[in-house]
Amino acid sequence: MNIPEMYNYLVRARRELWGVLEAVPDDVLSRPLLAGERFHCIKDLVFHLASVEDSWLHEDIMRTEPVLMNMPALRNTTGGPAYAGFALHALLDYWKAVEQSTRAYLTALTDTELKRVLSPHDDLEQRYTVESILWHVMLHEVRHTAQIALLLRIQGIKPPALDLLWFLPRF
Repeated sequence: MNIPEMYNYLVRARRELWGVLEAVPDDVLSRPLLAGERFHCIKDLVFHLASVEDSWLHEDIMRTEPVLMNMPALRNTTGGPAYAGFALHALLDYWKAVEQSTRAYLTALTDTELKRVLSPHDDLEQRYTVESILWHVMLHEVRHTAQIALLLRIQGIKPPALDLLWFLPRF
């Protein structure tokens, strides 16, 4: 499986996840279930997923302004446990905008670009290929969407089936 194929799987799985989240009462999505420093509720994780993809793609890989800067309601937030009070649609609109930008980037992806080395966050002691960063971003999403599925389940809500197997072609 290559990066565009993996990303297409994530897009399809997101549609399933978003559909479930949109049907869940807001108090469930906003409920503080995690005692961590940065994430307390499902909405915190939703924002985190979009912002991580946005940051890596735009700030580190493309060296452009992140999509977040074009989202007035979210632009001045800090990424911490601050999203319980936001409407889910605002968070999903941000994620959809990031996805649209990522898809455009991936349509022009070349082997040369995949092999390009960069220093994330301008830390010259760290050096990774674009390909490594893209895999990191996608696997990061898989892990946090599993966390969201668990948080739904412990609140009595059936999460969507997100495993790759459900999205593979059948022969």
